[in-house]
Amino acid sequence: PFKEYESEILIKAGLVVKNDNGKYYDRFRNRIMFPIFSDKGKIIGFGGRVIDPEDTPKYYNSPETPLFRKSYELYGLLASRKSIRDKGYVLVVEGYMDVVGLAQKGIKNVVATLGTATTAFRIKKLMRYTQEIIFCFDGDNAGRSAAWRAMNNALISVTDSTQLKFLFLPDGYDPDSFVKANSSEDFVLLAKQAIPLTEYIIKHLTSNNDLVSSEKKVQFLNEIKPILKEITASKLLLLFKKRISEIINLSMDEIDQ
Repeated sequence: PFKEYESEILIKAGLVVKNDNGKYYDRFRNRIMFPIFSDKGKIIGFGGRVIDPEDTPKYYNSPETPLFRKSYELYGLLASRKSIRDKGYVLVVEGYMDVVGLAQKGIKNVVATLGTATTAFRIKKLMRYTQEIIFCFDGDNAGRSAAWRAMNNALISVTDSTQLKFLFLPDGYDPDSFVKANSSEDFVLLAKQAIPLTEYIIKHLTSNNDLVSSEKKVQFLNEIKPILKEITASKLLLLFKKRISEIINLSMDEIDQ
């Protein structure tokens, strides 16, 4: 390797790795590079996608560095801010190829979480630009698990003026492949049908629970109570409790016990 590879700055920036044998190598070798920008337009990290389909992992991001703190950043936010404001909502997808694929089809109000779970910091960042946030997930088990994690992480940031929604694509599709197989109009139509936060929680908790027996209702209440405790938006919490009381035929006072 040429001498510059041994620079401590390159290692600290996550571009070069020192292996167990003391050798230095390029972290992103043989990959297509995606620069990750800060809100101020500075490059703070990189994503890399393999060129050879046999190589693994398929996607690789910069590690945590003094510049790049993954839980705070969203891929594509710098480029999508104007479109987010114009459209009045933002689509949150999982990968940068989804951001690129949707942008190529004219859907530009999109950001990606860089393959990590959504955090409260990211929600607050997005709320500077819009009050409607639509999380978009693949329709498979991994997508459903990721959605539930995103919901739990987002609860604390929800305000009475925020609309959080969940969009699940048909099984076998991600946003990039869906928009290529269909059209941007079809994707936007799906986005308009995204499920609001509270309905998504109820749907998730009742997917394997018919609420017929008292035991099933108790199970539902036990699962939903920790979620209710996380919600600080007073009006949303009141309406959510009212909806729960209607579903299981209890008064709101009984739910609070």
